[in-house]
Amino acid sequence: MTFWFILLGILGFFTYVTLQQRVAKITRTPVWLLWLVMMTPALIWTGWILVNGEESQIPLLLLLGPFFICPVLYWGLIQWGRPAIPSTHETAAADAPEASSILAKDDPKTVLKPINREEEVTLQTCFPWSIFYLQNVEYRPQALICRGQLRSSPEVAYQTIRENVESHFGDRFLVIFQEGLNGKPFFALVPNAQAQTPKQSHPGIGNIPLAVGLLLLTVVTTTLAGITLTGIDPAELPQDLSIVALGLPYGLGLMLILGIHEAAHYLAARRYKIRATLPYFIPVLPLPIFPFGTFGAFIQMRSPIPNRKALFDVGISGPLAGFLATLPVLAWGFSQSTLVSRTDLSSILNFDSFDPQASLLLAILSRLVIGNQLTLDQALDLHPVAIAGCIGIVITALNLMPVGQLDGGHIVHAMFGQRMGAAIGQVARILVLVLSFVRQEYLLWAILLLFIPAMDEPALNDVSELDNRRDLLGLVTLALLVLIILPPPPLLSRFLF
Repeated sequence: MTFWFILLGILGFFTYVTLQQRVAKITRTPVWLLWLVMMTPALIWTGWILVNGEESQIPLLLLLGPFFICPVLYWGLIQWGRPAIPSTHETAAADAPEASSILAKDDPKTVLKPINREEEVTLQTCFPWSIFYLQNVEYRPQALICRGQLRSSPEVAYQTIRENVESHFGDRFLVIFQEGLNGKPFFALVPNAQAQTPKQSHPGIGNIPLAVGLLLLTVVTTTLAGITLTGIDPAELPQDLSIVALGLPYGLGLMLILGIHEAAHYLAARRYKIRATLPYFIPVLPLPIFPFGTFGAFIQMRSPIPNRKALFDVGISGPLAGFLATLPVLAWGFSQSTLVSRTDLSSILNFDSFDPQASLLLAILSRLVIGNQLTLDQALDLHPVAIAGCIGIVITALNLMPVGQLDGGHIVHAMFGQRMGAAIGQVARILVLVLSFVRQEYLLWAILLLFIPAMDEPALNDVSELDNRRDLLGLVTLALLVLIILPPPPLLSRFLF
């Protein structure tokens, strides 16, 4: 029962932080109310488990009802709290909600023009009629919505108009290119907050002492976790320092996977001159309910994504690099693991009786490594390195979920556009929830995905599409997600084992 309370606390904290950073800027609805609506499904489900016990099954209506009702109520509260805009600009507000998320709160009774009359004339010259025929300029609080007819390729239009705006206004505005609800692209000019702040001498480095400190601390906590996973109490360390060597294989293996994943994101961001911090690891002392020693790692993007190609490359680089790093770790770990008899307790979450048939990818890999010795009625007592590899596979799969600001959400946004990507994310949530009825280990995933905003932030040029090579790579990567989360069909299992 303690596990559910701690999970509820973690979800509540991250949900509140996300709402405070992402949503508070675009609505006057109190953050605590939005938080309560988003947390209602988890509160209901936790309450049911608390009253009826962990073995009881939640009724279907109680499970699905909050899952569908609360997101609708959440969206309605955001719309209810949006600042009022004069009627002449209501269309712009409805058509460009993403651009407004970049802005700070303004007086809802006033529409401030960020340019004067002379600059309006100058702005007209930034839109060549042969590139983008400008028809009207609509004013929003501290933003300009420029609508017209696109007469060239999106890449040429964005590059030309951005250069024209920069030549006349310097770095005063961010130039955003998006598709409206009517399918027609429009430009939004938003005041550039970074133009008012001094630039760092090393914009891609971030807080080096903090990053290094968290790295070293996470090495310690993952090593302690590795000692725990071998069955030794870390409290014995003061008497016998040699047991550190028992925890290092797991700790270093997991840190290698996480580090390569985040380093790939960082290098891809630097390639496109996106300001990003070094990876920040999240250490946590190993506990019985969460014995892994870390909550993962992340980097912070401190400047906008320039286009959908950059969004795709940054999003896909981490999971692919982390997966490639996981494969040799997992293969070596499987080779050092012990075969045990398969029981009713065998599962993908039981490292003492690990069931490789829970995942098609793990079934194939374990069969290739172990060979004919692994049969249908056997499971694995995993070596600590294999545990690190399995966690790497889980991290890859979770990050590839095509929802919101997860890496998979970035990928489908870049491939299909922002709104279609959000729709795919909603479908993915429902499919994972349905899958949780068959495989209970995915219920936690369904809950986590519920609290991730479905809409990913737009790139500056969010209209230009990907090339065929990236589209193919994106489809292959999503197929990798399916290989990880789905078990092998019975016929294939009999063939493999």
